Amino acid sequence: MVVSGNEGKVYLIGAGPGDPGLLTLRGAECLSRADVVLYDSLVNPQILQHASPDAELVNVGKHGRTRIWPQSEINSKLVELAQSGVTVARLKGGDPAVFARGAEEAEVLAAADIAFELVPGITAALAAGSYAGIPITHRDKASAVALVTGQENPDKDTSALDYRSLARFPGTLVFYMGVTTAPFWVRELIEAGKDPQTPAAVIRRCSYVDQRTISTTLAEVPELLHPGSELRPPCIVILGPVTELSATLSWFDQRPLSGQSVVVARPDHQAAGLADPLVELGAEVLIQPAIQIAAPSDGSAVDAVLRRLDDFDWLVFSSANGVRYLLDRLPAVGLDLRALGQLKLASIGPATSQELAKYHLAVDLQPAEYRAEALVESLREPAGTGARFLLARASRGREVLSEGLTEAGGRVEQVVVYQSDDVETPDPAIRERLQAGQIDWVCVTSSAIARSLVALFGDALKQTRLVSISPITSATLRELGYAPAAEASEYTMQGVVATIRSSQQLD
Repeated sequence: MVVSGNEGKVYLIGAGPGDPGLLTLRGAECLSRADVVLYDSLVNPQILQHASPDAELVNVGKHGRTRIWPQSEINSKLVELAQSGVTVARLKGGDPAVFARGAEEAEVLAAADIAFELVPGITAALAAGSYAGIPITHRDKASAVALVTGQENPDKDTSALDYRSLARFPGTLVFYMGVTTAPFWVRELIEAGKDPQTPAAVIRRCSYVDQRTISTTLAEVPELLHPGSELRPPCIVILGPVTELSATLSWFDQRPLSGQSVVVARPDHQAAGLADPLVELGAEVLIQPAIQIAAPSDGSAVDAVLRRLDDFDWLVFSSANGVRYLLDRLPAVGLDLRALGQLKLASIGPATSQELAKYHLAVDLQPAEYRAEALVESLREPAGTGARFLLARASRGREVLSEGLTEAGGRVEQVVVYQSDDVETPDPAIRERLQAGQIDWVCVTSSAIARSLVALFGDALKQTRLVSISPITSATLRELGYAPAAEASEYTMQGVVATIRSSQQLD
């Protein structure tokens, strides 16, 4: 942990209801400044990606996994850390000022004369309006809304809730933290005159991929929620006519891949290119890198070839990684992109061409079919005239480009611009779910990834469906004894997504 300064400060940040995309920009900014992050069990772990790599992450309560900190201990820790000069992010589910005890923590900090900031988050009641198709206000159905706790302070002498007033409330009621106490507050409302047949909705894990919405009535809520119920927190209960709109306004669970779990096995820095469109279509995406990419331990060979780029006619890239690791090395030898001025550029496919475009470089050649064999055919004519080719490649892979261009008459030199190694330790949670048959798809986007996945998970892969990016990758899978369930017709990440989507439509 690197302490950021002499004066400590605490950011009380609302993490939102669950979907990491619902964290506010201000929340992400403050989280990135923190030396220490104290986070609740209701916070989606993906949100922690916004924290500094040097930050200390402290879970203050994970049911069944770690000790649950009492509120007094959390208060004391916030004061202690801030007084030591540390910047603290106190990350809380929802909004820190809505049934999240943020006010209590702010009061403690104010009493200790510690600087703090409350950063709003999207509270579950508001998120439900968008994610469950239940607008909590509606011009014709509800002109007011009341947010009600199902868990009052047990130290109070008497309840602060007036159930008679709530029973007559002319609008929508939203109960928070009411899972174990539902039999009590439902009984109180009905006895106070609330119609037992009032439309109701129970929403669990709002905005998560496994969000669940159950339409019911007030009288039936205790059958769903009680101390021993199957439905566990986080849940909210919405009461009122607006809940009936869910049948027509709900979109979240209507997305093409809703309910599907997909493993993306690309390296961390490249996972988003496949994961993001899958998430957009409703899939639960689990990231399990099967390979890791790094610069060569010795960059002298790359440096040497960069100093004599004039010796070549064509610079050939077979991956986006190759583009990045070669071009980013130019400044190390005192060069910039002008060193490529006389070269023609060949790319194996759209992703590689897009990476070149980030450097403001346009490709001279990209084959219609995105594989090495097609790239060789596209370069056969210049190879036949003795053209000189520099292949920027990984530390491992097929020799199709080198052998094919040499056979065609080209003069070929290869340089390893990045190291590709297998990940040796699987995520235990993903392994457990694979073994239990709880993963729908595993994306296999190269032969190297295929081999690594088999080494990581073995026969557990037979409990899921493998989707391959190309015939070459499919052939590798079959050699290993794991036939793919589907193969992309376009050998790109978009092609993999489209294949999963079309396969689901056929199921």
